[in-house]
Amino acid sequence: MNDKKIDQQLVLIVDDEPDICELAEITLNRMGLQTQSANDISTAKKLLSTDSFDLCLTDMNLPDGCGIDLVKHIQQNHSQTPVAVITAYGNMESAVRALKAGAFDFVSKPIDLQILRNLVTAAITLPAPSNVNAKESGQFQLLGDSDVIRQLRQKTNKLARSQAPVFIHGESGCGKELVAHLIHQQGARADKPFIPVNCGAIPSELMESEFFGHKKGSYTGATADKDGLFKAADGGTLFLDEVADLPLQMQVKLLRAIQEKAVRSVGDHHEESVDVRILSASHKDLSALVQQGKFREDLYYRINVIALDVPSLREHPEDIPTLTNSLLLRIANQSASPAPELSTQAAQALANYNFPGNVRELENILERAIALADNNVIEADDLQLPNHTAKAHTESQATQKSQSNDIPHHNLSLVEQEKDVIVQALEQTRWNKTAAAKLLGLSLRQLRYRLSKLDIE
Repeated sequence: MNDKKIDQQLVLIVDDEPDICELAEITLNRMGLQTQSANDISTAKKLLSTDSFDLCLTDMNLPDGCGIDLVKHIQQNHSQTPVAVITAYGNMESAVRALKAGAFDFVSKPIDLQILRNLVTAAITLPAPSNVNAKESGQFQLLGDSDVIRQLRQKTNKLARSQAPVFIHGESGCGKELVAHLIHQQGARADKPFIPVNCGAIPSELMESEFFGHKKGSYTGATADKDGLFKAADGGTLFLDEVADLPLQMQVKLLRAIQEKAVRSVGDHHEESVDVRILSASHKDLSALVQQGKFREDLYYRINVIALDVPSLREHPEDIPTLTNSLLLRIANQSASPAPELSTQAAQALANYNFPGNVRELENILERAIALADNNVIEADDLQLPNHTAKAHTESQATQKSQSNDIPHHNLSLVEQEKDVIVQALEQTRWNKTAAAKLLGLSLRQLRYRLSKLDIE
C-alpha cells in the first residue's frame, strides 16, 4: 500500500481537451485526490521532474506527440508512477500498444466514471516495487534459485503492477496457475477475488451461463438468478486456464466482454459493468491455433498483450532439491506427520529423472513415495520412477521365469492375490488396521496406501 494518505496523493492529468481535464479533475477531487494538469507532453515532463505523482492519466493524442511516448518516458524515468491512457472509443489497437509499452491500464472515451474510479483506486493502492517480494511469503511462492526462476519472479513482480492481460504459456504441470496467483497476490487486486476456471471442463452448452450468469426462467433448469464467473471476479482477477479449449462461438462473446468491460446475463436485456483483470494460460501454441482457424485472431491479440513463459522442470533441474523439500513438508503437514527424508540414492534418482509431467509429477511421485516408505526414509524404490520401475519389472520377470517350473499356475492376478491377503489380515484382526499392518509386515502408512490403491473400504 502507498504510504501517503489519500488526501496527499497526487495525480497528473495530461489532455489538451479542457472538458476531459475538468471531468477527470472533478472525479478525482471527489475521491479525495489532488490533481495537476498539463495539455502536452513537454509540460507533463516538467511537472514529473519537479513533483512525485502517484498516477498519471494521459490522452493518446496530444499536440506534441503520442501518449505512448509519455508512457515510455515514465517507464524509464519515473517507474514508480503508474500511467493510464485515455483512448478513443473502440480503438483497441492503441490500448494494446499502450499496455505493451508499460501502461497500467486504459479507459475509453466517452469516459465511464465508474470505470475511471476503479482504475484510479487500483493504481493508487499498488504496493511499492521494493515491497512486492515481501508479499510472496504467503501461500503462493515461486521456489528455486536458478536463473530462469529468478527471471520469472522478476517478470511476475513487474506484471503485478499492471492491469494488462497476460497470457501464460508452459507445459502441463509446470505451475501456470501458481504464476497467475502470484500476479494477482502481488498487485492492487490482492484483497479481491481470484477466480480460476478450466475452460476445457465446462460443457459448451453451459458456457455462456457459467461466464455471464443467467436470469431465472431464461432456460429450462434456470430456477433462480445466477451470477457468472465475471461477476464473481468483479474487482479481482479472472484466470482462464486452458483458454485454447474455448469453442469459437464462446470466443466471440468473451472478446466482447473483455473489450466492453461489461457482461449481459442470459435472459437479460441490459449489460452490467464489471471490473476484472484477465489472465489466461494454455500448454498449446495459440499462434499456431490462430493460423489453423481454431482460435480467433482478435481474441488472441486481446489476451496476449503480454506473454509470459513458465519453464519446464527440465530447464531448472538444480531446483529439484528445494522443490522436493518444500513438497515433502507440505504433504507431511497435510497428514499431521513428520516430514520424511530422502536417501542419497533417492535424491540422485530424482536428479537424474527428466520429469515430463513437471512439478505436478514430482508432487505425485513424492505423495506415493511417502505412503510406501519405511522408517520415514524414502528410498529410490519407493519413488517408483518409470525407468527404475521398468528395471524392477524386468528383474521380476526373470525371477518368475526361472521359477516357472516350481510354482503352480494360478488364474488369479497378482492384484487379486494381494487384495485377498490384505482382506484376510483385516478380517483376522477385526479390521484393526494397525494390527493388520503388523501381521502383514507393513507400516501403517504402507497399508493405507495399498487400501486406497486396491479400493478396499
